[in-house]
Amino acid sequence: RQADGRKVLRSSIREFLCSEAMFHLGIPTTRAGTCVTSDSRVVRDIFYDGNPKNERCTVVLRIASTFIRFGSFEIFKPPDEYTGRKGPSVNRNDIRIQMLDYVISTFYPEIQEAYSDNTVQRNAAFFKEITKRTARLVAEWQCVGFCHGVLNTDNMSIVGLTIDYGPFGFMDRYDPEHICNGSDNTGRYAYNKQPEICKWNLGKLAEALVPELPLEISQLILEEEYDAEFEKHYLQKMRKKLGLIQLELEEDSKLVSELLETMHLTAGDFTNIFYLLSSFSVDIDPSKFEDFLEELTSQCASVEELKVVFKPQMDPRQLSMMLMLAQSNPQLFALIGTKANINKELERIEQFSKLQQLTADDLLSRNKRHWKEWLEKYRVRLQKEIESVGNADAWNTERVKVMNSNNPKYILRNYIAQNAIEAAENGDFSEVRNVLKLLEHPFQEAEDSQEVKEDAEEEGATATAAVCSQETSSRQSYCSKPPLWASELCVT
Repeated sequence: RQADGRKVLRSSIREFLCSEAMFHLGIPTTRAGTCVTSDSRVVRDIFYDGNPKNERCTVVLRIASTFIRFGSFEIFKPPDEYTGRKGPSVNRNDIRIQMLDYVISTFYPEIQEAYSDNTVQRNAAFFKEITKRTARLVAEWQCVGFCHGVLNTDNMSIVGLTIDYGPFGFMDRYDPEHICNGSDNTGRYAYNKQPEICKWNLGKLAEALVPELPLEISQLILEEEYDAEFEKHYLQKMRKKLGLIQLELEEDSKLVSELLETMHLTAGDFTNIFYLLSSFSVDIDPSKFEDFLEELTSQCASVEELKVVFKPQMDPRQLSMMLMLAQSNPQLFALIGTKANINKELERIEQFSKLQQLTADDLLSRNKRHWKEWLEKYRVRLQKEIESVGNADAWNTERVKVMNSNNPKYILRNYIAQNAIEAAENGDFSEVRNVLKLLEHPFQEAEDSQEVKEDAEEEGATATAAVCSQETSSRQSYCSKPPLWASELCVT
């Protein structure tokens, strides 16, 4: 990108909106103060495909207690045994000590105070705390379907915040292997890899803190604390999302995994299905159950949507050549492809072929069967809650309240951000204001999107913006399942 240091309007709007969205979802994050654009332009090849575009330069004012990252401590790295590359401040242990002292005394004062007479114990307590904060942070991401996109050590905050919103994305259709970053060819930062990669980054931080914190101490902390903290926080959050507020049972973990498996099998919308579950009740009568099932399955992908998802990405001749190369010359093949990618493409072709024979009625029947099976297990689990309380009505009121405050109705879906970006690139920022206003109340039950637009207009939008808002009101509701074109969006 010519290293010109310029940020553009497109990525600035995404960062501005998402950092505010995360804050209002209750997830630790940096904040966005202002977004200022200009008439200066730079050339960007958005998809790295040889089709550059002139884009407006923009500045986002980001706010946080600190922007020190895990990677900040890697400036002291010794030469790599394979590449010879080293940190710019190698052998400057005096600076590392100053930086570590600053981080702990400024952002972890309680740890500084508790271990003021033992530096190693202090540093161990600090590493334990950032390990637990990071585990809780990624658990929060997983529970709202958020994918960061680039989780290297330089994008991990030393105080446990979500930082650097680049090619992020909230999942629409639930797919544990969802990749939000179009340039992440290997799926290193896929949704289901996020907990693992954050733990790996903590391991790199541990290496960077030697000798102030011996590796045998930090590695033991990482192994003992990270997975346990992640699993505990994740399950606590999932219990709230499912309204399991009275009992904590061992079987809850299985119920959650079976829900996600059902969501995956039926290509269900992650956000909307969780949101709908608060309207399910143990004693729902058969006719209302069918209505509920109808509403639930309407949030699953249609045959047409699935055909877009599983459309083969390789030309058959290219795939044939790759398969031959994998057999005849594995070393050459390793330079241009991976077996995992080839297997994924073969699976895609198989799924696409099956979809050609599948009717809408067959798909609906299959989806209803899967959801009936899971809902029956959910009903049994809710019944155990009821049996443990004295007042079932009070319990149900509290259950719905907890679910509605943990399952957002509105998230920053890619297509919503894209609509706002396109309007802004044409000089109309009213849609950015509308979306921002909406994201400030992600858990609201049924606020009409038009009311949000009117609020934004009252806060300074022009007459032109008001006209544009009337046009956008005919768009799909912000909480609807995304339109078909949304699956074609690519963020790099």
